[in-house]
Amino acid sequence: MNTFGVALRISTFGESHGEGIGCVIDGLPAGLKIDENFIESMMKRRAPGLNRFSTQRKEADKVQILSGVFEGVSSGTPICLWIANTSSKSSDYDNIKDIFRPGHADFTYFKKYGLRDYRGGGRSSARESAARVAAGAIAKLLLQEFNIQVRSGICSIGDVVGSEFDFEYAKNSEIYALDKQKEDAQKALIESAKNKHNSVGGVALIEASGLPVGLGEPLYHKLDGAIAEALMGLNAVKAVEIGDGILSSTQYGNEHNDEMDKKGFKTNHSGGILGGISNGNIVRVKAHFKPTPSIFLPQDTLDVNGKQQVCKIKGRHDPCVAVRGSVVAESMVALVIADMLLLHSTSQLSFLKKVYLGEL
Repeated sequence: MNTFGVALRISTFGESHGEGIGCVIDGLPAGLKIDENFIESMMKRRAPGLNRFSTQRKEADKVQILSGVFEGVSSGTPICLWIANTSSKSSDYDNIKDIFRPGHADFTYFKKYGLRDYRGGGRSSARESAARVAAGAIAKLLLQEFNIQVRSGICSIGDVVGSEFDFEYAKNSEIYALDKQKEDAQKALIESAKNKHNSVGGVALIEASGLPVGLGEPLYHKLDGAIAEALMGLNAVKAVEIGDGILSSTQYGNEHNDEMDKKGFKTNHSGGILGGISNGNIVRVKAHFKPTPSIFLPQDTLDVNGKQQVCKIKGRHDPCVAVRGSVVAESMVALVIADMLLLHSTSQLSFLKKVYLGEL
């Protein structure tokens, strides 16, 4: 499946070493101002080759709007976004075209489809996530109309775990670190892994504020369920936490429950979601990224004929995919919330009457 969303539907296309990648956005209301400078700013945050902490594959990632926008405003028709691949080096993969790279989708794609694009993994490459960020930028423009903000940053790299979360600081950090006291140690860990021809995992924190009460579609399209599904759909994400997450399993009821008074909720252990519906609190999500599987160390594997081989990877790869992955995770959360916002508009008869009868 290459499409997600219900009211706001996103279909992505393209491969890592093809002509380019892109997406089609369907269901966006007409009349939204499409700020191309904002889209570009989001793409730059995810862009490869920014510094020594990311892959040195340099892509312009210029988003070209092919349809659905007229005179800078959404027309209500499908929006098609195109991003050309300008820096692919397919020859880097010639030596492993018949070999399954450990930690990658090579083996499973080959067994499922009977063939695979060995050039960087083709469709399974994280290169596809650039299209998600482009779509996420448009979702964020929609959310801004309702004063909803989604932001992200890195809270941990390997075993270096931050305890302070400053999203303003993260904007100017080379690794989007949320805790400035831990940033140097987190950078050192990434560089150490890189210098050893290895990689390291990390955790991104995503927060969404300004949500109205009521977003989420129980029972089978709950807000937290949709967020978890969207984030688990990212290549390197292996776990998702909402609110206190796994800590909840160690707590007692009186520790985890968010009590209320006339001012609202006293705490936010639930992460802003109850019963799959937003409760007006900040939605707080963590996405756990595994280490980048492309490492420059010899690894035992098999080839397409089942023969034992040693995999020796070439190319340009992120020493910590969580850093740029945090921007992708932020984009996915924005897309889910935008979808839920549109779905919620028909939850009550009174909502429809406001639209069609002008009733207040």
